[in-house]
Amino acid sequence: MKDKGAAALLAFFLGIFGIHRFYLRQTGLGILYFFLSVTTISFFLSIIDFIVFLSMDRRTFDEKYNKDYLSDDRYSSYDRPDYRRRERSDRFRREQVRNYRDPEYRREERRRPPEPAPRPAPKPKKKSNPYRRSGIEKYKDYDYEGAINDFKKAIAIDPGDKASHFNIACAYSLNESPDEAFFHLSKAVEHGFVDFDRIRTHDALAFLRIQDEWDGFVKRGYRLQRAEGRKKSQNEASVSNVDLLDQLRQLGELRDKGLLTLEEFEIQKKKILNR
Repeated sequence: MKDKGAAALLAFFLGIFGIHRFYLRQTGLGILYFFLSVTTISFFLSIIDFIVFLSMDRRTFDEKYNKDYLSDDRYSSYDRPDYRRRERSDRFRREQVRNYRDPEYRREERRRPPEPAPRPAPKPKKKSNPYRRSGIEKYKDYDYEGAINDFKKAIAIDPGDKASHFNIACAYSLNESPDEAFFHLSKAVEHGFVDFDRIRTHDALAFLRIQDEWDGFVKRGYRLQRAEGRKKSQNEASVSNVDLLDQLRQLGELRDKGLLTLEEFEIQKKKILNR
């Protein structure tokens, strides 16, 4: 592999005889320089070659005189992506070292504010429940039965929908159905409804607030006495003097009227049968 410095020295000292051209394997030019050595032309050409070699960068020299040594496919290694990446990284490191040696650059780096932390990815929006919207519209039109049916469908889609539980509790209260109202109001609090001032002042819940169970309901944190029982004390008081068949018949009537869901009916039936 030919060296740029060696070629320049040969051109300066022995270039009149074309030795540098023989060194670079340019035999034809070397012979031409040798025959011209009897004249001053060879001397001036060798001086020009000396200056050209000194001013030529290493890459250009290698591409011109060392192409056979750099790769088997007769292309310069400068054309290889890995060589270019290495050359860029070396140049970047040299630039960084030069910058950090500059005091003004270091002061500017210290004054530079830190980069902001990346923002978290936005949470996907929860799809709105169509039955909740229709239930609210019916509620505003004073169609409480229709609102209750739509709120039940909304809860069937999303059992943890605290807004639907609160709204259906208000509708049941306006329909003077305290059992269902207490049940769904406790479910709303259980699923995260924390606007207790609204519970204490909402006009639709006025009927609940005059019930005997209200004070105990509030003391228990707006929860029923038992998680699976909707109104344990009141049910026991109302059915204590009737026989088993009458109790089951009354539950069946409540279920047929839509005042009890199938799940609530099964819970109350189990309570009666387990006495």
